[in-house]
Amino acid sequence: MRLTPPVHRIRRPLTGLTGLTLLCTALTGLTAAPAPAATSVPTYLNAKAATKDRVADLLRRMTLKEKLGQMDQLALVTVQGTCNWSGGALNESCLHDVLVDNAAGSILSGGGMPPTVNSPKDWAELTNQVQQYAIANSRLHIPVLYGIDAVHGHNNVLGATMFPQQIGMGATWDPALEAGVEHSTQRAVAATGINWVFGPVAEIARDQRWGRYYEAFSEDPVLTGTMAASAVDALQDGSSGTKLAASVKHFAGYSQPLNGHDRVPADYSARYLQDTVLPAYRQAVQAGALSVMADSGAVNGVPVTASHYLLTSVLRDQYHFDGVVVSDWSDVRSLQTAYHIAADYPEAIAKAVNAGVDMAMEPTSAADFTTSALAAVQRGLIKPERIDQAVSRILTMKFRLGLFEHPYVDAGKADSVVNGADLGLARQAATESSVLLRNEKNVLPFGSGVHKIVVTGPNADSINNQLGGWSIGWQGVPNGVSVPGTTVLAGLRGGAPAGTTVDYQADGAAAAADLRSADAAVVVVGNTPGAEGLNDQPNPSLAADQQAEVAALQATGKPVVVVVIADRPLVLGSAAQTAGLLMAWLPGTEGGNAVADLLYGKANPSGRLPVSWPKAIGNEPEFYTQLPGTNGGTDSGYSPLFAFGAGLSYTDWQIGAATVDRSTVDRTTAERGGSLQVTVPVANTGGTAGDAVVPVYVSQGVSQVLTPPKWLVGFTRVHLEAGARTSVSVKVPLSLLAHTQGDVDGDGRPSVSPGQYTLLTGDSSNGTALNVS
Repeated sequence: MRLTPPVHRIRRPLTGLTGLTLLCTALTGLTAAPAPAATSVPTYLNAKAATKDRVADLLRRMTLKEKLGQMDQLALVTVQGTCNWSGGALNESCLHDVLVDNAAGSILSGGGMPPTVNSPKDWAELTNQVQQYAIANSRLHIPVLYGIDAVHGHNNVLGATMFPQQIGMGATWDPALEAGVEHSTQRAVAATGINWVFGPVAEIARDQRWGRYYEAFSEDPVLTGTMAASAVDALQDGSSGTKLAASVKHFAGYSQPLNGHDRVPADYSARYLQDTVLPAYRQAVQAGALSVMADSGAVNGVPVTASHYLLTSVLRDQYHFDGVVVSDWSDVRSLQTAYHIAADYPEAIAKAVNAGVDMAMEPTSAADFTTSALAAVQRGLIKPERIDQAVSRILTMKFRLGLFEHPYVDAGKADSVVNGADLGLARQAATESSVLLRNEKNVLPFGSGVHKIVVTGPNADSINNQLGGWSIGWQGVPNGVSVPGTTVLAGLRGGAPAGTTVDYQADGAAAAADLRSADAAVVVVGNTPGAEGLNDQPNPSLAADQQAEVAALQATGKPVVVVVIADRPLVLGSAAQTAGLLMAWLPGTEGGNAVADLLYGKANPSGRLPVSWPKAIGNEPEFYTQLPGTNGGTDSGYSPLFAFGAGLSYTDWQIGAATVDRSTVDRTTAERGGSLQVTVPVANTGGTAGDAVVPVYVSQGVSQVLTPPKWLVGFTRVHLEAGARTSVSVKVPLSLLAHTQGDVDGDGRPSVSPGQYTLLTGDSSNGTALNVS
């Protein structure tokens, strides 16, 4: 979702209203006040009635204009100040236009809230006021859905704990930890009165040039889908006492634009779309997601917002999704203004709605949407039955969330729930997500012989760079805003063992001079925050001045450890050969403490790359499932600096060959949802306790269509003390053996071919045969 310009916090009460009075005058049946006799309560206000009956009763009471209004989502700025982009206090006139005259069904805060005085309590008061106005003043007293991008914690709110961005969470290979992070996010979001989270992202990250690369979990569909499904389940399980809706995004095919730039059209073969792009979305959707956000881009020449194939044939018919499809920022209008597949706005609305969009994120003008949608119906471009279907889905989501019974929150509790919550969890997530990639001569962890450490680099003492985009503001923390958190420098100073001093040198030359009398250097490099198209990087490499600083430090002959804080793997050039290399991604609020714990040996590195790390510019996109070819030229095949799944530990691991519960399966069992139980022996043969990631891959010796040399079909994590052994079990769905058959046109269906497959575990070259008959 895109940016709304900066807006100002609400400090004054609503014009002509008093906030406290509003909260005390909610309609009977919408608060805890005693309900009237059952016979006088409309079915839709009867909490004991079945949801489908409540929806049907409310729908029949609505006018066409009220139905169309429910299909529109407006940006918060349309109800503030002068009803445009001015910000300021909520304005009753603006509220009336959006929520009463045009009966809008949803409000969103896009890209962040005000840069100052932006507390959880402020948010809760704001959402209560917006919700109260909708309920008290609309004819049928329908509450609104309030949406927000909470993509690494409740990241728009000052004081909220921010976790690693999704690419870092993918590096944990830990769905249970991801669930813990989303439970924390759920509690924080619910405390501020927001009920709709735009996430998780279920795209695969395969092109480092793309500005939203860090918002994805992995380049692999199984790892991505597993993490995204865990996020959906945790966000929606109601453990906070309040139900939230997740929105799987951006369905589908957003992440590999043709030239690497955000929202540039993508072109996929039918086989690649079916076998690689779609599976992660399917896994997330089938975890029970209440909503899906449509891809802003175009796929194979068709804008996804107007794709009946993706939004209906695949999403509804194949995946059996029954929730709400919402467009991304202004994308329905873009069918006319950018893509030019519609002659006017009514036709654009019709194309989107008929394709499968239920709610348009039309952030700027409620009146434009309502008038144009009404014109589309009057011109026969949209059938009334389709309108009823879309509105029924929206109302169903509102009933599922309990908004008709519990539309408000206690604003007085918001600060205590949100501020500084779950810092231990954030530290664990940042620790597990960091990936150790080089450790020459066991320079790490720093031992008793290290008495002086020189710390330098542009990201050593920058919490803003550590958080990344979508942090308070769309493009990252706005200028002049101070957010809580621990930088790498602060973490290294605070966690230094007795007898170890930490010198900070902001200047590279001074750092090199200081290093001559020190034992080691930690240079923290990377890039700066950004989001979406403004964050596209056609040259995703470490800046030349940072490479030069690393080279100057290495010239001293002292050990140099590079810590990368960045939103994607960067081509490191001359900085790739230091003694130590730790990728910390965008680790969030507790990233500095996590890095310190790892460098000082208080924690054992366990992160593994969820993506491939390119060694040279021009190799993008690069991913481990690249299909084989006949070209033997330099880097023509899979040739990364660090491969998918790479990562070092402070202990030694031995992962043995898999055994299976049966060595032969039939195709029918495979394609009807059968699974294989895989058992893998794991031993910690070193002297330090730690966690091991145990992946299970499969390869196919002979196939009728090209298949990768290997592909992931399952994984798990295991903790073992030094010297301990165990066996882990991984359930492998046999459907993951399938590939789309057919010729170049990909006209076949995904199916499991007969023949021999080989299961590969960890780095083992000893595969286990599996025969499919």
